[in-house]
Amino acid sequence: MSKGTILVIDDEKDLIDLVRYNLEKEGYDVIAASDGQAGLDVATRHRPDLVVLDLMMPGIDGLQICQRLRADQKVGRIPVIMLTAKATEADRIVGLELGADDYITKPFSPREVVARVKAVLRRASAQQEAPQVIRSGNLEIDLQGHEVTCRGQRVTLTATEFKILQFLAGRPGRVFSRDEILDAALGNDAAVFDRTVDVHITAIRRKLGSGADQIETVRGFGYKFRTALDA
Repeated sequence: MSKGTILVIDDEKDLIDLVRYNLEKEGYDVIAASDGQAGLDVATRHRPDLVVLDLMMPGIDGLQICQRLRADQKVGRIPVIMLTAKATEADRIVGLELGADDYITKPFSPREVVARVKAVLRRASAQQEAPQVIRSGNLEIDLQGHEVTCRGQRVTLTATEFKILQFLAGRPGRVFSRDEILDAALGNDAAVFDRTVDVHITAIRRKLGSGADQIETVRGFGYKFRTALDA
């Protein structure tokens, strides 16, 4: 029985073959595309469980692909893992801001890719099991439907952004450190570096618009969620 379908978008055939072999050995179905436009078409048509996406490609690069996926309501929630030769913190932050759920730098071991895929899918699956809806003022978080609305307008969040908002909103008034938020939203097996939480919080606030004030920065410690009555 398949553990899920993984879409690999990369212009290097050898890399696709390597990732395909190791993921299929672990029980996943793998589909592939060798350029950005083909990858977008395949993602829309097949709606895979996760996308492994190379950053540096001719034509439409990985950042543009990630951005377009996130903007598409049909596939906007699919987790994305970026593969790239760029290892600087600035490059990672750009990828996270555009909606990547995880980031792997080349060269990498096939075992690392498999481990990251499993970790991201576990987080996505855990979110799907939550049955309740969190409401606070004009903000509504449907944990089962993976939907966020603010003033009746749908807010599109990445899987990681959704997990962070769910964690904070489900515990209003409590202050959490960045490490606690990372542990809850990303897990111990995720790649973590300075500013990871801050980058995600900034993106969530920007997308929430008028609801952004409900996520409060507690200087020197972390963040807390304020209910609509307190905001």
